[in-house]
Amino acid sequence: MTAGLSDGLADGLADGITLGIYEKALVAGPLETADDWRTFLAQVPEAGFSFLDISIDESPQRQDRLEWDAAACHRVRDAAAEVGAGIGGVCLSVHRGIAPGSADPAVRQRAREVMARGLQVCHDLGAPVIQIAGYYAYYEDPSPDAARWYGELLADAVPMASRLGVIMGIENVDGTDVTSIRKAMEFVRAVGSPYLQVYPDLGNIAEQGLDPAVELEAGKGHMVAMHAKDVRPGEPRRVEMGVGTVDWSRSFELLRAQHWAGRLMIEMWNDDAPDSVARCIDAREFIEDRAASAGIPVLAP
Repeated sequence: MTAGLSDGLADGLADGITLGIYEKALVAGPLETADDWRTFLAQVPEAGFSFLDISIDESPQRQDRLEWDAAACHRVRDAAAEVGAGIGGVCLSVHRGIAPGSADPAVRQRAREVMARGLQVCHDLGAPVIQIAGYYAYYEDPSPDAARWYGELLADAVPMASRLGVIMGIENVDGTDVTSIRKAMEFVRAVGSPYLQVYPDLGNIAEQGLDPAVELEAGKGHMVAMHAKDVRPGEPRRVEMGVGTVDWSRSFELLRAQHWAGRLMIEMWNDDAPDSVARCIDAREFIEDRAASAGIPVLAP
């Protein structure tokens, strides 16, 4: 089995990495109709990517996606197929605001409902992976029970994830909670299910000042997908690819040494930029060049 991937996810990925792009990297108008989604998703192959990851974040517009029924998900899925784009996964970052580790039991219950709906939407979109942000209770004062409550939510979500065939991947994040792959692996080992893995963010490793050799070794065999973004200290977002502090050459050399293969999503925030497609193309070419230098093939869309 390819390192970090289930048999199903490994199919077609054993020879290299597949590049995708974050929804927020591309300009979008209102996404209300199938035509709206086709127009938006056509930018994915235009920029040379194989797939797009959809965001369910704290904004009301994207939180509303938790209420998508199967028909709504299929409209998005069909629109993607019609323009030659895949839906690679769902980024469930809304848990930053609806905190799994909140001191308020009502918020924790809502976080569980969010997880259940996120898993269902991910399944109905045909996406194999849901990214779970490593935030316990981002906007609250730290609680000694926050990590335990976070872990309980993950463990309790496993039966549904297994039934739907969706793999949960814990992302190492900015802030003070799950800030390393090593920490994420503590939850993976505690739960002990193939449906809970890690979703490393190479940028967040650098932003936290961590050693990528230590972090990527910690996740070996469990890295279901990966984020690529550039950062600077205290700037985990909106840093142009190649001008930040990520050691791309070393990161890809480490991945090559592991024979890692899978979906790598370039994470950018260009949705307010009229030249968003051009920026995405530049970032893709940068990553392709660094991967090739390390001997990692990038699979064509």
